[in-house]
Amino acid sequence: MKTQPHTRLATRRRPLTSLVAALAVLLTAVLPSGPALALSRIKDIAEFEGVRENQLVGYGLVVGLDGTGDDVKKKSPFTRESLIGMLERLGVKVNQANADLETKNVAAVMVTATLPAFARQGSEIDVTVSSLGDASSLQGGTLLATPMLGADGEIYAVGQGQLTIGGFKVTGAAETVVRGVPTSGRITRGAIVEREVPFDFSQLQSLKIALRNPDFTTSRRVADAINEFVGAGTATSLDSGTVQLNVAQYGGDPTGLITDIEQLPIEPDQQAKVIIDENTGVVVIGQNVRISKVAIAQGNLTIRVTETPQVSQPSPFSSTGVTTVVPRTNIDIQDDPNRKLAVLNDGVTLEELVAGLNSLGVGPRDLISILQSIKSAGAMQADIMVQ
Repeated sequence: MKTQPHTRLATRRRPLTSLVAALAVLLTAVLPSGPALALSRIKDIAEFEGVRENQLVGYGLVVGLDGTGDDVKKKSPFTRESLIGMLERLGVKVNQANADLETKNVAAVMVTATLPAFARQGSEIDVTVSSLGDASSLQGGTLLATPMLGADGEIYAVGQGQLTIGGFKVTGAAETVVRGVPTSGRITRGAIVEREVPFDFSQLQSLKIALRNPDFTTSRRVADAINEFVGAGTATSLDSGTVQLNVAQYGGDPTGLITDIEQLPIEPDQQAKVIIDENTGVVVIGQNVRISKVAIAQGNLTIRVTETPQVSQPSPFSSTGVTTVVPRTNIDIQDDPNRKLAVLNDGVTLEELVAGLNSLGVGPRDLISILQSIKSAGAMQADIMVQ
């Protein structure tokens, strides 16, 4: 009778143990593992042929400024000519020889925009407006209808609207406060597309993928992942930056093919590089950088020369003495005896390299010299790129 409770308890624990084990297996299968977090989608590391933007630019006038526009009479003659031409196109006759235009409410501007891929007639895009003359602020201005040209000289959009300025300028009698850039602004959905870029994407039978960071290993991995998911022969790695897709083998549907493959996870390979910016002292070390066994010592000898001239005056009531300036020079030499030779073992990783250099108390400027010296000694298996 005493063993019955123990027997019943044991029988109840078995299904509970099985449930916990099954739950652990399920979580292991569902939750991503550590290396999977480093994967990137194809759409994040590559561009597709034909899916590209185009740059547009135009010249126009901004009106309605509160006395902060161009000096059309002296400093900005092109603004004056543009204003007269606009008035004549609107039917206002202006005698250019006798015209005495002194308005400060007009500014000549350059208008830029990006035409998205597959933009259709009537769609609206954002534009950026920047002052071209001596206007001090574009706040409160309105851009007049401005044709926007592509690289081929054709008009693809027309921009017009009220400007939004991210900065301001306030001037008083004795002080001026400027925040941001008041001579540049944006117009959200300020241009209407008038011409489409002729390109029939649906008729492509062959499509190329361009890697943003060309690499032979990454290119091969992209082609293998596509072939494994879609079917053998669909993708071919042409070079380090291009993968060609056979759309006909997929059924002649390039949109469907891109939709299916752009989410595929890829592990991009990285070249061993060290990027150095001499101007700012920024150093970026890649993950695959390796260092052979090398010893490093960083000198810390400081010589400080201080000049403290002193004034020498004669004794009181002296008839022959004169006041002179006597130079006094103080030379101070500091040599830190705690700086010792550090040894980096063969094949150290990025973390070990940084830890070893930090142990020497190396700053960014000294780090640049040390890395260049390690490369010159042949102990660094990486390329150094100085910007």
